[in-house]
Amino acid sequence: MRIASFNVNGVNGRLPRLLEWLAERQPDVACLQEIKTSDERFPGAALAAAGYGAVWHGQPSWHGVAILARGQRPRELRRGLPGGPDDRQARYLEAEVGGLTVASVYLPNGNPQPGPRFDYKLAWFERLILHARRLMDAGRPTILAGDFNVVPTDADIYNVGAWRFDAVVQPQTRDAYARLLAQGWTDATRMLHPNERIYTFWKDAFAFRRNAGFRMDFLLLSPDLAPALAKAEVDAHARGRDKPSDHAPVWIDLTATEPSSTGM
Repeated sequence: MRIASFNVNGVNGRLPRLLEWLAERQPDVACLQEIKTSDERFPGAALAAAGYGAVWHGQPSWHGVAILARGQRPRELRRGLPGGPDDRQARYLEAEVGGLTVASVYLPNGNPQPGPRFDYKLAWFERLILHARRLMDAGRPTILAGDFNVVPTDADIYNVGAWRFDAVVQPQTRDAYARLLAQGWTDATRMLHPNERIYTFWKDAFAFRRNAGFRMDFLLLSPDLAPALAKAEVDAHARGRDKPSDHAPVWIDLTATEPSSTGM
């Protein structure tokens, strides 16, 4: 079973890039972030024509997350994290697909820091940690997939000194990510590529040509899924195409989990 995550940076504006990537990579499940559209304008019909059912949690012009499944429609379990009744930002969506619980996660960026945006980022991260603990305790095979807006270590960025004031590399941000992993989640890319310089985000085309990147997009596996991990890759070439997202798709193959086909 192939599971992917892709911050599309505007699903309608990048729809040609998304469709061509879906046709090439053919993930069974794809979690999208920064869809930047209202629920009404989400391109569900175009994705259905490409063979993908979808659920989505949109927000006009900002944020937004979606989950796609090949040959079926995901069964939505939750939209939005618990613990924030006044939080209107569309950043979390959870669904069941083929026996898996899958969450599409778009963590706040947090810049500028210090300040209220950074405070919101850290508070949102704490809510994610609490909910992830509940998912872990539930004992179901689960994947947290998305743009976490954290660079976990200096090896995950081309030049940490140049970005030392950015929210994604602050000690508080890294500590929150480490505490999330400490629950038992496996960072799939690092499990199979422990020492490689791998990036998933490049600020602009010039940065991409220099490979001056960040690794901020992850697929986190619950303990029962880690032994099934067969492959973990980043489609960096997608960043070099015409009018691309600033993120590249990240994907994994699981050998011991078969997708079900229940129709859209």
